Amino acid sequence: MTRRISAAALAILFLFPLLWSAWASARTPTGFGMENYRRLFTSDNGIRAEHVLNSLTVCTLTVGGTLLVATLGGYAFGRFQFPGKNALFLLTLAILMVPYATILIALYVLLEWIGLQDSLLGLSLVLIMFQLPFSIFMMRNAFEAIPQELEESALIDGCTSFGALTRIMLHAVRPGLITVGLFAFLTSWSEFFAPLILLNSTDKFTVMLAVVNMRTASFGAIDYAALEAGVTFMAVPCLLLFLVLQRSYVRGFMSGALRG
Repeated sequence: MTRRISAAALAILFLFPLLWSAWASARTPTGFGMENYRRLFTSDNGIRAEHVLNSLTVCTLTVGGTLLVATLGGYAFGRFQFPGKNALFLLTLAILMVPYATILIALYVLLEWIGLQDSLLGLSLVLIMFQLPFSIFMMRNAFEAIPQELEESALIDGCTSFGALTRIMLHAVRPGLITVGLFAFLTSWSEFFAPLILLNSTDKFTVMLAVVNMRTASFGAIDYAALEAGVTFMAVPCLLLFLVLQRSYVRGFMSGALRG
């Protein structure tokens, strides 16, 4: 009973800011309605369709790139033996100890040098890089949790290592893949600092930058109700994805992050 009360109290604590934003976004001087959302999508400094498309593009590239590299890296670290394996894995994890804000200027210069500065692809590559340490760690542990006999039987039947990965192993580590993909989506959808530094053109702004742009309205006239509508709009995809994938997310997190 005490555990349930504690869980309910924590749920209320975490849900209160979201519920408050949803309530404030629907509140108007005359009651409740969708007027704030109308201003959010029609005002000059509000969210436009191109902002949503930019965010979805960045999310798609980030999730796809993270899953591809983390799956191959996690499979290599989890199943193969090669010189310097542990040192390379520790070096990969060491990226987590570097505050990414401290190297964004260097990445800005690097992206300009390779012609990807002020581009959604360049932004996605930076987000992928900072997702990889956690993602590779998760996928390595997910692959290590799979019985070795399952892969060996596929190899005996004539599969190559890559064939065993694509035909057998990926199905077995699906919860880990969903966990990694969900984290990559949440990060890329809600990221603010990296787009602020790496994107210069307003037509390439993401939804997060568009929402923050409402906070810096001219003459100090900030539409807080529309701003709350923007916060609620950004939270909805994250909540829906988590609710749909929560079972696989928990399974992947338990089998990956708590192993070893």
